[in-house]
Amino acid sequence: MQNTIAPTTVAVARFFTDRLRRAAGLKNGFGDGSACGRTPNLFSFAAGAGKTFRLFFIKMISPTALKKLAAQHGTPLFVVDHAELRATYATFKKYLPRVQAYYAVKANSDPAIVRTLYKAGASFDVASMPEFQTVYENIKHLPAKERQDWIWDKIIYANPIKPVETLRELNQYKPLVTFDNFEEIRKIKKFAPQAGLVLRLKVPNTGAMVELSSKFGASPGEAVDMILEADKLGLTVEGISFHVGSQTTNFENYVQAIALASNIFKEAKDRGYTKMNLLDIGGGFPAPYDASVKPFRELAKVINGELDRLFPKSSGVQILAEPGRFLCATAATAVSKIVGKAVRDGKLCYYINDGVYHTFSGVIFDHCHYHLKSFKKGATQICSIFGPTCDALDVVSMAENLPELELDDLLYSEQIGAYSHASSTYFNGFPPAAVVQVNQ
Repeated sequence: MQNTIAPTTVAVARFFTDRLRRAAGLKNGFGDGSACGRTPNLFSFAAGAGKTFRLFFIKMISPTALKKLAAQHGTPLFVVDHAELRATYATFKKYLPRVQAYYAVKANSDPAIVRTLYKAGASFDVASMPEFQTVYENIKHLPAKERQDWIWDKIIYANPIKPVETLRELNQYKPLVTFDNFEEIRKIKKFAPQAGLVLRLKVPNTGAMVELSSKFGASPGEAVDMILEADKLGLTVEGISFHVGSQTTNFENYVQAIALASNIFKEAKDRGYTKMNLLDIGGGFPAPYDASVKPFRELAKVINGELDRLFPKSSGVQILAEPGRFLCATAATAVSKIVGKAVRDGKLCYYINDGVYHTFSGVIFDHCHYHLKSFKKGATQICSIFGPTCDALDVVSMAENLPELELDDLLYSEQIGAYSHASSTYFNGFPPAAVVQVNQ
């Protein structure tokens, strides 16, 4: 279901020095309204519909800070920490230094997130024209040639299947686009002949939380035939892409996929095609949802080893990737309120004002399990958590360890930045959670 009204977004400023925070009277990295009054030009701004919100710096999104945000802005609340976005991007670049990171905008297309990653130097993987335009807003002021160079170097339209209307609109931007079938080649030739092409290869998705290979990817046996067909039509295939499946904890998927891509490069060269200079290793980089997820540096070591072996620097092949979840999952926290409480079949059940049609949509669409935490301490028991809608599908969790809580008590869920608020709806009349941006 498509949203018809944009969710409320509360912008929050970032302040850079402890001296400024002390001068403003902030405590524990959080400023309240009274402190904000000391420097009004820095601490307040108009935020639509005549509302004015206070700006503050949060050094870390602690439970105390979350409670204060909820008291100020109400619930349900979706808190995005831009310091964490910058940190995850830096981590990706640190451990995969050869890889140009194209943020997969679909993971969370909030323009503020895109803006922060743009300023950090990220490139972008878009899969629709609205996503393209969200990125384009950051570069539309550039001179025409510089803007075009940026699009070519920093955006890939990574949806292998594109409507004719999209291709027509894309053609003016001369972008990189993916494809995985013969019909798409003919569409691109007719409606976006100025685009550069990247062939998406079908690779193993074993053990991925979200399997993608059944919907996308050319079979290795047909790959070079497609490359040569595109070349015959006057199009240029710049390289190969693949995706090992979202939230992949099976590192062998990357090993097999890089080897398959290397074989395609070799076969294409043997058959006379020598124009490819790009390998896009896709997404799937796992977010650290729990202790079962191995550290990113271990996966990076495996990937770096295979790239050095099969695509060494001397090959001249540029390496791209499309991290989405990895960059934004840990950068957001959801805060909700208990609106109902019952005991069913001897089990304590809490009803909250957020659910699977809203921030917890990843439970349904992303096969993700988000844990909820209480701000209160005490002896815990296994509880069920239900969303606010009048639909039995609205089940956030059937097994959470929580203490005895009362109406209006708050819960929070960490690491919920990816594939969550992005797919929120207005189902049953309940709007998406308000968004608060911190540490921008």
